[in-house]
Amino acid sequence: MKIAIIAGSHRHESESERVARYVEGQLRGLGVEQTYLLRLADNPLPLWDEGVWEDDPKWEAVWGPIAAELRGADGVVVVCPEWSGMAPAGLKNLFLLCGGDVLAHKPGLIVAVSAAVGGAYPVAELRMSSYKNTRICYVPDHVIVRNVGRMLHGDQPADERDAKLRARLTYSLRVLLEYA
Repeated sequence: MKIAIIAGSHRHESESERVARYVEGQLRGLGVEQTYLLRLADNPLPLWDEGVWEDDPKWEAVWGPIAAELRGADGVVVVCPEWSGMAPAGLKNLFLLCGGDVLAHKPGLIVAVSAAVGGAYPVAELRMSSYKNTRICYVPDHVIVRNVGRMLHGDQPADERDAKLRARLTYSLRVLLEYA
């Protein structure tokens, strides 16, 4: 089984990427043989244009390898930071590029990341708009990592909240794997 993990922040060395790497470790601990981590750090994908539909060589070089990895995945974890109550533009751009053949009918788990006590808005935004043309099938669960700077560091929980978050994340990853 192969699970793709999308670290949806454009920021270099972001908390979202750290959480994505934690998720990757948890998946391996749950017996997933293969993972693919897509980092949107430094916004590596150009903004969508019609060339995507016209086999433009520019798009084949940049998007082709990523699309192939995502197509080959059995499920997807989307780690999405909350930026001013929204999903980052680069992550939304990625979903525009996916069209209807890259993520179609794959189970997806949303893991939202907030520096404080937010995180619900990106979950709602992704559920509302990112599935339409991609046909990704989000599982009923989602996870919100609030106060991310204090969570998911090292092998041992820092406190009771961290322990509960880890348990919730493991449960939700198992749900994703059952769907996959």
